[in-house]
Amino acid sequence: MLDVRRIRQEPDAVREQLAVRGKEDTAAAIDRVLALDEERRALVGEGDGLKARRNAVSQEVGARKRAGEDAEDLVAEMRSVNERIKEIDARLREVEGETDDLLLRIPNPPSSDVPPGGEECNQVVRTWGEPRGFDFQPRPHWEIAADLGILDLPAGAKVAGSGFPVYRGAGARLQRALIHWMIDLHATEHGYTEVSPPFVVNRDALTGTGQYPKFVEDGDAYEIPQDGLYLVPTAEVPVTNFHRDEILAPDRLPIGYVAYSPCFRREAGAAGKDTRGLLRVHQFDKVELVRFERPERSMEALEELTGHAEKVLRLLGLPYRVLLLAGGDLGFASAKTYDLEVWAPGVDRWLEVSSCSNCRDFQARRAGIRFRPAPGEKPEFVHTLNGSGLALPRTVVAILENGQRPDGSVEVPEVLRPYLGTDVLTA
Repeated sequence: MLDVRRIRQEPDAVREQLAVRGKEDTAAAIDRVLALDEERRALVGEGDGLKARRNAVSQEVGARKRAGEDAEDLVAEMRSVNERIKEIDARLREVEGETDDLLLRIPNPPSSDVPPGGEECNQVVRTWGEPRGFDFQPRPHWEIAADLGILDLPAGAKVAGSGFPVYRGAGARLQRALIHWMIDLHATEHGYTEVSPPFVVNRDALTGTGQYPKFVEDGDAYEIPQDGLYLVPTAEVPVTNFHRDEILAPDRLPIGYVAYSPCFRREAGAAGKDTRGLLRVHQFDKVELVRFERPERSMEALEELTGHAEKVLRLLGLPYRVLLLAGGDLGFASAKTYDLEVWAPGVDRWLEVSSCSNCRDFQARRAGIRFRPAPGEKPEFVHTLNGSGLALPRTVVAILENGQRPDGSVEVPEVLRPYLGTDVLTA
């Protein structure tokens, strides 16, 4: 959420930053916030003046009555003043409500080093590994998995509909092995505290991280109306809200959490896209990294967090590239994002397996997460960061397609063998 004071003091700078996202409606929203802010301040000034007048008149009425003098003219004035104060208070509630709603819908201004444009303007920052050469035609993961008997899409469709995969045998063990290994890596080598969050959240939690109202109104959330709860779209939501409405002590930062959760997304706006196999599903597993940082080092922390996600891909031996997202491709709450894309030879394309984002103080303002820079100093908003470390479906796709052999078996990455109990997946 943006600070109204910043919008008031630097309107042109805010408009310029938001223009990098390429969304025309944000400029109009800023203009409306400014108009409402001006009206609010005028109403507050008028209301304060009238309340001061009411207090003075009240004292004068009392003085006249004690002196036996007529005060009807002052009583009539007080009635008029009271009516106007009620009108002002009612309008203030309307103005403040509209302002709050607008601020909830304005995205985070991108960082100054984020390029303008849409997805086509994303910049490749670095690459790692070389795509494997095959002396046979590499197959897509859905064919490999079907022959191995480790993925049962029809069973998932039978019980829940398309986009809800069922993993069988070694496929289920591969999921479990990846989750356990990634959590162990991030907790033991990268210093994150492992947490196990709820898999449902309330609206306040979605609001705090920026998924409400847009994510919900776009139809992408799975809602449980009778309980006022939503299935988590990512562990980022509950974990970031662990510290909602808190003031953290100076020695608490930085804080880093690693969490596993299933993730639920209706993907209402993506019907018909990437529907084969595991490329786009409504339920998937993900290991998430969340950090709370002092503002002055949040960009450095973003590089660290991205490096931690990259370490997963390097240890798995999967070729990948790192993209700096352009403004038009940024998530709503992010000021700067790196996407990690892994090479999948069977579908002959790069697949996103992680987004690592610095949200600066955008989420912290919405969620009321502050810290004291030093004992006795005024609290400031923390900077929040998050990243997938990693999302499983496309990671599994890459493991199957990069590790496939001519006989249909799949070589298991060495780091997973102690967790999976085998070095090769066979039918």
